[in-house]
Amino acid sequence: MTYKSLDAISVSDIEALGIPSAAAHKLHQDVTEIVGNYGAASPETWTHISKRVLNPDLPFSLHQMMYYGCFKHFGPDPPTWSPDRESARFTNIGQLLERNGNEFLGSRYKDPIANFSDLQEFSVLSPEVYWKTVLDELCISFSVPPECIFRDNLSTPGGHWLPGAYLNPAKNCMNLNSKRTLSDVVIKWRDEGNDDQPVSSMTLQELRIEVWLVAHALNELCLDRGSSIAVDMPMTVKSVVIYLAIVLAGYVVVSIADSFASAEISTRLTISKAKAIFTQDLIFRGDKSIPLYSRVVDAVAPKAIVVPAKGSSLSIKLRDGDISWHDFVDRVKDSRGNEFAAVEQPVEGFTNILFSSGTTGEPKAIPWTNITPFKAAADAWCHMDIRKGDVVAWPTNLGWMMGPWLVYAALLNGASIALYNGSPLGHGFAKFVQDAKVTMLGVIPSIVRSWKSANSTCGCDWSTIRCFGSTGEASSVDEYLWLMGRAHYKPVIEYCGGTEIGGGFVTGSFLQPQSVAAFSTPAMGCSLFILGGDGHPIPQNAPGMGELALGPVMFGASNTLLNADHFDVYFKGMPLYNGKVLRRHGDFFERSSRGYYHAHGRSDDTMNLGGIKVSSIEIERICNAVHSSILETAAVGVPPPQGGPEQLVIAVVFNDSHGSTLDLDQLRKSFNSALQKTLNPLFRVSQVVPLPSLPRTASNKVMRRVLRQQFVQQESAKL
Repeated sequence: MTYKSLDAISVSDIEALGIPSAAAHKLHQDVTEIVGNYGAASPETWTHISKRVLNPDLPFSLHQMMYYGCFKHFGPDPPTWSPDRESARFTNIGQLLERNGNEFLGSRYKDPIANFSDLQEFSVLSPEVYWKTVLDELCISFSVPPECIFRDNLSTPGGHWLPGAYLNPAKNCMNLNSKRTLSDVVIKWRDEGNDDQPVSSMTLQELRIEVWLVAHALNELCLDRGSSIAVDMPMTVKSVVIYLAIVLAGYVVVSIADSFASAEISTRLTISKAKAIFTQDLIFRGDKSIPLYSRVVDAVAPKAIVVPAKGSSLSIKLRDGDISWHDFVDRVKDSRGNEFAAVEQPVEGFTNILFSSGTTGEPKAIPWTNITPFKAAADAWCHMDIRKGDVVAWPTNLGWMMGPWLVYAALLNGASIALYNGSPLGHGFAKFVQDAKVTMLGVIPSIVRSWKSANSTCGCDWSTIRCFGSTGEASSVDEYLWLMGRAHYKPVIEYCGGTEIGGGFVTGSFLQPQSVAAFSTPAMGCSLFILGGDGHPIPQNAPGMGELALGPVMFGASNTLLNADHFDVYFKGMPLYNGKVLRRHGDFFERSSRGYYHAHGRSDDTMNLGGIKVSSIEIERICNAVHSSILETAAVGVPPPQGGPEQLVIAVVFNDSHGSTLDLDQLRKSFNSALQKTLNPLFRVSQVVPLPSLPRTASNKVMRRVLRQQFVQQESAKL
């Protein structure tokens, strides 16, 4: 759609959007005044329009008219939010720079906004100083302090962080310090269906008592310290308590998403060698009940501790050897209120095993060490500005890295976790955000699309939100412009990282202008490299597009895999930079002329569906078996031409002429049914494309990248 510049918009243009005449005249008058003061096409103009003129009750078409009219001739990456100098000084990073700017940066230091990028560079060049400062800010305590912050190690490209230190991340989440008192609320929650009931809450004292009790009960299982214990549950208060208790007691959490089918659960239990599993009998979503325990049983899981989804009684009969939640904690009921002595471990010790799909069909098993939680918390402290008193909501699950991330990002920063036990797609969740007074709301783009399509936020007051966080998928400009408008144009902090990093490598900041669907900065402590056509990095500040590589020295990043060679996966064949081998990531990235970063999907044979990274091979193996006429398939993630999450397209080669007579829409539905039953109920095939053959390399590998480019061009041609 073509939009007029702001100074060409008339009252009748505004009325044409369905706005009454009197209101249209007032809006036009306000816009005219702002244009007169700041011009028709400046970032300052948009800042004043978004704050003074626009509100969630006005039609979104007016928001679009104002935004596209203001930035009609601006070019790429227009700023949809800009910091002001006064508020910037009160952010976590702003206060740090006001105290330490001269020490860190010398005479270059002027103010937090002017020198944010200098601090980011300092965090890379002086990791010892930066990370000591951040760990102090987070009030991290060690039972044995580290010999130093960072030590180079020739055998490990990422070096050695906090050598010699002993600590326990769960204990740090519950310690008393300057960020919290026993009476502070640390979790807020509500169950779906109770949307008109008060928000429930748990104080730090109550959380400690519950975590200690579960830790005592874990000891009654008589497992060896360091044993793996799986959690396959929705993100509820109990699952957070269980997670912290496992870590506190010196065991290792195995993260399994509650959406996985039995085969996927079994794979993860086998790889991790889990000795027990926490699960739930059912999952309730609205008036539907979804079996969970039965999937765990079908996976031939080890001993299961089963939590009732509703009330105190289970709705199913347990397998021999399994135990109900009530019986599990009843064994140690006399220990309620007795502090559990945290098991302090070396920094290299594992706390969590998470999984990320690779290109071989088997998920990579990625251990988080005792350091990784502090990377998550540090990103939240720096880039989302999470602090004492904040309320942080992010619809997620402990099976994905953002589940543990949420636990540590909130609790280690003195904030509250906000949990909605139900679907995040409807009005009930939007109302919970209002009633819980959420200050930082994390999203994935597919959720935002659902909210916008159903107008789920209608009537909800989101004015307490200070920022949004977004991760998991590529976002679209219009959908995120709509999202910002629900909270009076608070910034969206885009956040891209990986399970193997424990957080982000590229993101945004409260101290930089933020552009919709773009990243404004490498994360603190991270350096980014875009590889040119020759496989070597282009100049770091130059615009360009290519495969992304990372500097190897990253606090909290993985240095081992349970079922693959870590060096081969992340470093083998990568170029050197200043004598250090770069770390492979696998995404195509672009650095724009204005210094913003854009993600353009995977460069390897994985894709991102609904925020879940999945191997093409995993999908193809299932689709190949759907019909006897299928010779082979290729699964490709295709980004929409106007931005947004990847869509799953299946290219099909049939093995005989009968295949050409198949109903492609029915085949698509059959693919969906098989994928949802066998792999993940959230996956959807958007299109099936028949081909005479698949493009291949000389070594007979399918060139999915070529297919992806073809499908993108075809979709663009339709516009």
